[in-house]
Amino acid sequence: MLTFSLQSGSNGNCIYVEAGDVRLLFDAGISGREAALRLTRRGRDIRDVTALILSHEHRDHSRCAGVFARKFKLPVYVTEPTWRRIESQTGPVEQVRHFVAGRRLEFGSVVVHSIPTPHDAVDGCAFVVEHEHRRLGILTDLGHPFPALRRLLGELDAAYLESNYDPQMLDNGIYPDDLKARIRGPQGHLSNPEAAELVCRHRDRRLQWVILSHLSENNNDPELALDTFRAVVGRDFPACVAGRYGASRILEVRD
Repeated sequence: MLTFSLQSGSNGNCIYVEAGDVRLLFDAGISGREAALRLTRRGRDIRDVTALILSHEHRDHSRCAGVFARKFKLPVYVTEPTWRRIESQTGPVEQVRHFVAGRRLEFGSVVVHSIPTPHDAVDGCAFVVEHEHRRLGILTDLGHPFPALRRLLGELDAAYLESNYDPQMLDNGIYPDDLKARIRGPQGHLSNPEAAELVCRHRDRRLQWVILSHLSENNNDPELALDTFRAVVGRDFPACVAGRYGASRILEVRD
């Protein structure tokens, strides 16, 4: 299984996963032009993508779903409550396929498990992509470290994991108090220490690597996120940060 992030952060999110002959995009928070270009630079054609799967309705994950669908003829997989929220902004989409949060999607030999999250979306999901016993988590916009998430990390071979904010930067930052409370609250985002603690519990099990994802521009810093992670998990554990303005390198989930 191969994967890379096309972009990750509050300015737009899109992740590519390739397993067998299946090609999947998760979220469409960047322009169709940029998505196609970044895939081309890594030897992939967006028109070969099997499906676009949306995690929730927030604009940094969904705003270009209609463009992806119309320009590149991609079927859009989305829960019905999420689709109702975005349909008026998305425009006409010929192939909309609804799924139920908590159930699985099947694309040939690839299974995508959807995991309901407590993030402040109408019907938000995280995902696990499974192929030939390899399991990749796409885990952002999580709300808080809920019990199912804590269990899940021990069952994965690799993961994109939200590491949204540094608590001190958030406390001392420019955001109003109500927004700060929303971010750190049970329906907000995971902090750097929370992400590190989750991985530390499972670092000696299946996990091969982690990509820290969905970092805040104003309340985090890539080096700080990595330093926090390494201080808790250890410097020998493979980890990197998904960029806000470009694609990551291609990573493999090994047997």
